[in-house]
Amino acid sequence: MTIQGSVTTVKGKRSRKNKQIVDEKSPLLPRKGEDVGFDEFNGASFTGAVFNLSTTIVGAGIMALPATMKVLGLVPGIVMIVVMAILTEASIEMLLRFSRAGKTVSYGGLMGDAFGRIGRMLLQICVIINNVGVLIVYMIIIGDVLSGTSSSGVHHAGVLEGWFGEHWWNSRFFVVLVTTLAIFAPLASFKRVDSLRYTSALSVALAVVFVVITAGITIVKLINGSIAMPRLFPHAVDISSVLNLFTAVPVLVTAYICHYNVHTIENELEDSSQIHSIVRASLGLCSTVYIATSLFGFLLFGESTLDDVLANFDMNLGIPYSSLLNDAVRVSYALHLMLVFPIIFFALRLNLDGLLFPSAGPLVLSNRRFALISAGLIFIVFLGANFIPSIWDAFQFTGATAAVCIGFIFPACVTLRDTHGIATKKDKILSVLMIVLAVFSNVVAVYCDAYKLFKRNAPPAPRA
Repeated sequence: MTIQGSVTTVKGKRSRKNKQIVDEKSPLLPRKGEDVGFDEFNGASFTGAVFNLSTTIVGAGIMALPATMKVLGLVPGIVMIVVMAILTEASIEMLLRFSRAGKTVSYGGLMGDAFGRIGRMLLQICVIINNVGVLIVYMIIIGDVLSGTSSSGVHHAGVLEGWFGEHWWNSRFFVVLVTTLAIFAPLASFKRVDSLRYTSALSVALAVVFVVITAGITIVKLINGSIAMPRLFPHAVDISSVLNLFTAVPVLVTAYICHYNVHTIENELEDSSQIHSIVRASLGLCSTVYIATSLFGFLLFGESTLDDVLANFDMNLGIPYSSLLNDAVRVSYALHLMLVFPIIFFALRLNLDGLLFPSAGPLVLSNRRFALISAGLIFIVFLGANFIPSIWDAFQFTGATAAVCIGFIFPACVTLRDTHGIATKKDKILSVLMIVLAVFSNVVAVYCDAYKLFKRNAPPAPRA
């Protein structure tokens, strides 16, 4: 029904406006094929699309944002959240505009249009690295919440350990294993992203519950005067402390990466012209949640804020029902991450399939290939979650490499390439700025992290 490299208008679905299908091998395009059982599907709604895109954005990154406030200070930290949201909207607008000019309906198709097969493969590899890293972070946080963590050198008890004490069945490995088999595997079996709209709506609601409870606790403690004034600006006294500020950039970049799902969501819309409004609504909602989480989380814990702020919710908060509120915060966000997992996994699976089997038929038509790729990816993520100790380490790696390419470098390169001659002078100036900022800040962040790791593992100097 579709021809390799061509664009064919969908027939027989008059209720879906502006719908087109391109090359079935585009890695981020839902593989619709001739007939895959979706005949009754008349297109995703605006609300469902907003929830799906918001869920793609508000994942585990929110848990590391209070720690970025500890590095940057409250004022620069909040300003950076807003700046990242503005740059993210600009980069997505570039992707959509150049996709329409090239008549492509996927991020991979756009990269292929601008840079050929190598460009498409680079995008696929970056999405795989980014999404595997993000999903590993999800599992780490769920393990931290339910079974506890000792990554900071001090043991923070998990919810199950607090309720029942230490047992083999609430150990980190066993809890993550059960969560993987009972929740992640079934949710990862859906073949259309719009099928996740209800779980996405619930996941956004759970994120809001987390913010509301955290805000309530902070306000009560502010009223009774038990919260100290947080640092408004970073404490930079030498070149090393100044360079350390850049280690927060990869975390902020990772927090807004959703580009790999934008085309997929647009392709399923009843009216694809709504995608720009959907992007703005999602970024507005997520930025509000991010700012509230960063503000109230850092106010609440100050300099004691951990890389994963959920791990802080195991102490006496100094207010009535402290233990109950701690558990409500941690359990609600653990459930949120469980529901976010499948929408990130969706793009990961499509890109890996496109990279490994570029000449094969649509993935949704091959149950065997679909099952094998899904099982293999879940197994890899499970192993990673059991061997990587801290979410900050995972965010630093993915944020400084794949995420910055997906979110800023690739859209800017497509704009500068300007295959169809539609880029304005403003587009090109913004693209150069995004590339320079992305490369500089992430090179410094990687250098600082490598230097810290070297110092941490270096043998102590001999005493005189």
